[in-house]
Amino acid sequence: MSKLVLITHPEVYIDPVVPITEWGLSATGRKRATEFASNEVLSKVAQIWTSGERKARETGEILAAPRTLPVIYHLGLGENDRSATGYLPPDDFEAAADAFFAQPEMSYRGWETAVEAQIRIHRAVTEIVHMHGTGDLAIVTHGAVGTLLWCALSDCSIDRKYDQPSQGHFWQADISTLKPVSHWISFA
Repeated sequence: MSKLVLITHPEVYIDPVVPITEWGLSATGRKRATEFASNEVLSKVAQIWTSGERKARETGEILAAPRTLPVIYHLGLGENDRSATGYLPPDDFEAAADAFFAQPEMSYRGWETAVEAQIRIHRAVTEIVHMHGTGDLAIVTHGAVGTLLWCALSDCSIDRKYDQPSQGHFWQADISTLKPVSHWISFA
């Protein structure tokens, strides 16, 4: 059975004056991604796709290096669009994320809604899976959309209780059915 491995980028360097989509991995994030690159769960990966955001691209490149695989980008794999607010301090961001999940059909201060983001990520992953050949497929994306996708594929309502506890996690699904066979698992 081939599997889909849905991966979120690990820790990033947060710079309030840099657009969120251009934040890169922190030293801790790079170290964790490098260590995860040798994890057995990735041993049969034949393709790696990432969102176009820098932190996901960097993670994908680190994971691809030991396998000499190319990294393929898909804009539909991006995090929920929160450019309307840009950077929010940690407490404000957590409150915003709570609202995003609690009211999935409403926009938080101009953000893409959870329902819209869920439809987008589901469409992108389905498209990628249909193009995929043999072997396992790794997709590097982001926590909120990874959670929204897990909810859709698990027939669960959108709820933050299914969110990853921190950055740098993965879950797996049977690639033929896209039914998740795990919930979030930490890199280490």
